[in-house]
Amino acid sequence: MQLTHGENQFERKTFPITLVCDHIYFQQNIGSLFRISEAFGVENIIFLGKDIPLTPRKINKTSRSTHLHVPHSVIEETNELVHYLQENNFEIIALEIASTSKTLKEINIPQSKKIALIVGSEINGVSEEILKISHQIIHITMFGNNSSMNVSQATGIALYEITSQF
Repeated sequence: MQLTHGENQFERKTFPITLVCDHIYFQQNIGSLFRISEAFGVENIIFLGKDIPLTPRKINKTSRSTHLHVPHSVIEETNELVHYLQENNFEIIALEIASTSKTLKEINIPQSKKIALIVGSEINGVSEEILKISHQIIHITMFGNNSSMNVSQATGIALYEITSQF
């Protein structure tokens, strides 16, 4: 018998993970990122960019009201985000296919640091500025002809692996 949301036995946890959304503007993706972040106990979300469309009415359809439960903020400038992450001693992990990226299975999660998981825009991915300051760049191994997947799907896969290491 399928369980309702109230009947499931999942332990509620919050992990020291900040999801950083690098210029993500599609409202369906924003809503899905709230939903997947809430499901995996992400501490908070930072949206990087100007005019991020955080209109609850449009996001609510895909977020299923999780935007009400995951703390979030907007940082407009990349240099301000870089300063924040470095000042607060985050382990900066970018999810991107790059010449120096390792597979998701090779990720190293330090237990003594907060994690900033950077996911990139629907068009351009993670910016070069952020890749340069990342401690780790990871990618999801794929086996089809396509070399990318939806940002919220990729985030869910990465969060599953990261939270399993805590």
